[in-house]
Amino acid sequence: MRIERLSADKRTRNPAEVFIGAVDSQTVIGDEARDLRLAEHTFHDGARNKLHTHTTDQILIVTAGDGIIATEHEEREIQTGDVVHIPAGERHWHGARPGHDMTHLAVLGAGKTFIVADDRPAD
Repeated sequence: MRIERLSADKRTRNPAEVFIGAVDSQTVIGDEARDLRLAEHTFHDGARNKLHTHTTDQILIVTAGDGIIATEHEEREIQTGDVVHIPAGERHWHGARPGHDMTHLAVLGAGKTFIVADDRPAD
């Protein structure tokens, strides 16, 4: 068993190609876990990610701020306390609403993320 404590001090700017704008992240549970991954991402002032897919389901838990979750067909606003389930293979993006920041926990299975425009791994 292991206990991790989230801390704003552990966040670092995330240069990953999947992000558009300023995003700070911290890995909470990474590749050391067999089946699941947990990361915290803070999207600053309208930052978001590119349209992408995952090979596993994803769960987002909004812990602060106001954001958007979107597919190719719809956009929905999300806020602190919302929990979003994104099925494996669904093309989607998420991030902060313009003029707002948004932080969420992202729970993913041990799989791959693909940027839709490039159809190649994002990680």
